[in-house]
Amino acid sequence: MTLSGTKIYGIKNCDTVKKARKWLESNQLDIPFHDFREQGLDETLLSAWVDALGWEAVFNKRSTSYRALSDADKADIDAPKAILLMLAQPTLIKRPVLVDAERVQTGFSDTAYSAWFKL
Repeated sequence: MTLSGTKIYGIKNCDTVKKARKWLESNQLDIPFHDFREQGLDETLLSAWVDALGWEAVFNKRSTSYRALSDADKADIDAPKAILLMLAQPTLIKRPVLVDAERVQTGFSDTAYSAWFKL
């Protein structure tokens, strides 16, 4: 089943993205995938995610990319700075990002995806 307007964003070799895509496939859900490392990411879209969830929910402080940032980059992070860092290094975005016309969700869990798709 294809759900119009629903899309999953991430990086194809990310383990969590792989789990989410496998879950979608096993539930016969054909959701378009956008690899933001290969296909890029629009600042307007990223800003909309940050507006919807808050930058803390979109910005992955547990990533190896975050740990590799300079102390200056890590200091005083706010929404505009987080957006600039995520645009420069998409691996700083918590993945996957599931989006439809009205909702945005980061990360993956069976429970959250079952609730999203009402399964």
